[in-house]
Amino acid sequence: MLVSPIASRVATRYVCAQCRAFSSSRRSLAEAQAAEVKRLGVVGAGQMGLGIALVASRMARVPVVVVDNSQKSLDKGLAVADKLLAKHVSKQKVTQSDADETRSRLTPTTKMDDLSTVDMVIEAVPEIVALKKTIFAQLAQICPPHAILATNTSSISITQIARATQPPDTDPTDLSAASRAISTHFMNPVPIQKGVEIISGLQTSPATLATALAFCTSMGKIPSVSADSPGFLANRILMPYINEAIICLETGVGKEEDIDAIMKNGTNVPMGPLQLADFIGLDTCLSIMEVLHGQLGDSKYRPAVRLRLMVEAGWVGKKCGRGFYRY
Repeated sequence: MLVSPIASRVATRYVCAQCRAFSSSRRSLAEAQAAEVKRLGVVGAGQMGLGIALVASRMARVPVVVVDNSQKSLDKGLAVADKLLAKHVSKQKVTQSDADETRSRLTPTTKMDDLSTVDMVIEAVPEIVALKKTIFAQLAQICPPHAILATNTSSISITQIARATQPPDTDPTDLSAASRAISTHFMNPVPIQKGVEIISGLQTSPATLATALAFCTSMGKIPSVSADSPGFLANRILMPYINEAIICLETGVGKEEDIDAIMKNGTNVPMGPLQLADFIGLDTCLSIMEVLHGQLGDSKYRPAVRLRLMVEAGWVGKKCGRGFYRY
């Protein structure tokens, strides 16, 4: 897709406006006070949602309501939690008593209405804009008026998602619900990775940002604050790196093993870019690159041809048994 210079300049002005709003919110943050989160809700019992719930229960020691519309997903997620806790006990990372208490604080349910008493909820469903907007519209009606509404999105604008908390006939300047919306982008796997990105939308209040920062810190995470700009910090840096590695492969600069080996042995990262892409999911990588390319209008973000072809072939990485490597 060719992007005109005018479109590129418009995209640049949009990003600059977001960054100016971000700088203003950081100045206000110093005056804001964090609210206490005594009860957490998590929407989505997949790998990310369950990981967030487990770490919140274990580290922040708060009750967590885990919501998923599939009882099968809930059962599978909690079985993974049990296995992980048992592993931690066997390695003497936690005592059996601590593991039992952690598990007892997790409450699975298929009913969204069970989030009516939480102080904060973190949505962790697939990266589908319409789905996240639908969930946030529901959360704005179900959760208490003080509850923080967070999303684990890795690439979708929180400003866009926050707008969904306001009914179509509502005055856009009425930010009673939207001011409580924020993005808390946890890194995968959540029980291992320390990093989390905190992203404020245009509507997000300083108090919401302060509460999100404080709670993520109580989970043992090290938060980094980003402006609401395409890709935020992590994916704005990581995905072009992975994409360039794929271009090196498709243009014959190097083979899979050589590309990964030089980055592992030359920069001391735990895995090379192609193996990392397999673990993330090539479909996810393609989706994020398309967001970067479409919203920033710069050809340097054009997804590699090989990446698109592999997704079309269904070779999306470790989760299906085949990507750049076989599993």
